[in-house]
Amino acid sequence: MLEKHAAELGRDFTAYRNHVYRVVNLCVALSSEDQLEKIATAVAFHDLGIWTDRTFDYLQPSVDLACVHLNQAGKAEWTPEITEMILVHHKISPYRGQSQWLVEPLRRADLIDVSMGLFAFGLPRRLIKEISSQWPSAGFHKRLVLLELNQLRKQPWNPLPMVRL
Repeated sequence: MLEKHAAELGRDFTAYRNHVYRVVNLCVALSSEDQLEKIATAVAFHDLGIWTDRTFDYLQPSVDLACVHLNQAGKAEWTPEITEMILVHHKISPYRGQSQWLVEPLRRADLIDVSMGLFAFGLPRRLIKEISSQWPSAGFHKRLVLLELNQLRKQPWNPLPMVRL
């Protein structure tokens, strides 16, 4: 799925790919492997709008990319779950809603990765370190800081447009 967007990702391709692999593995560890294809699909697209639309307000562009993929793959029936997974993956409070069993693990897995394990949600630190060692940051966390600083400079009144309460 990511190869189709390699040009837009440019030099951040490896960093984003590794983030995707870390989050997928953390998400599976927090839930179960029986939904791996849905998890992998949502995670592949969850932040992609940053690069394809060149915006830090990227949730809807990421959803749009996922929807196109799902339609092309003949899995349009997954659209509500994948959309919800992407739209609330930066929700501050726990997700309580439709498909909670699928949405909440992604929210937690992304926070584990972005915080570099500061939040663990009960996962063993050893597992988080193993996953991070297998797919290193490759500049992903540094890129997030640079993107945030750029957003803060451009729109100080809206520094985190993707965060939901």
